[in-house]
Amino acid sequence: MAQNYTKVSKFLSLVLRHHPELAGIQLDPDGGWAEVEPLLRGLAAAGRPLTREELSELVAADEKGRYVFSEDGRRIRACQGHSVAVEMHYEPVTPPPVLYHGTTARSLGLILNQGLRPMSRQYVHLSGDLDTARLVGGRRRGETVILELDAAAMAADGLLFYRADNGVWLTKAVPPQYLTIWQEPVGEG
Repeated sequence: MAQNYTKVSKFLSLVLRHHPELAGIQLDPDGGWAEVEPLLRGLAAAGRPLTREELSELVAADEKGRYVFSEDGRRIRACQGHSVAVEMHYEPVTPPPVLYHGTTARSLGLILNQGLRPMSRQYVHLSGDLDTARLVGGRRRGETVILELDAAAMAADGLLFYRADNGVWLTKAVPPQYLTIWQEPVGEG
């Protein structure tokens, strides 16, 4: 790719999740889809030109699987993380017994008091494994803290979970009673 992959990917994420107007496009409120050709024209007009092939490479190379093409390849969307009003049509699914969320020590007091909230997004994002939670938490500024949530109890209490196309677990909110601070197991020896 001729451009800096990280910068282009971040701008694409910004456009497909939060500010489609930056590329002169609108997201379909039914699924969050954007037509590829107008998106490419809008990216070029915003000073971030991509060819169709480069866009396909960017989508395929994205380690988090942030984007997906429609079956016919004419549309693209972000898998989750939208702050704009789009209906993703996720079906509720049974979560694993435990899920994780990476955050920072400075946010911990508020989270333990109020729970996890989606803030500007539509859902709280959760990880099915510790490594992903560590990675997400490590991208935030400050000391990383991993929260463990009792997803089985939440589901038993009627709270719903969804799974995005890229495997990220989603829920509307996590009340504080389902959260604990994950502690590294003490080694035997």
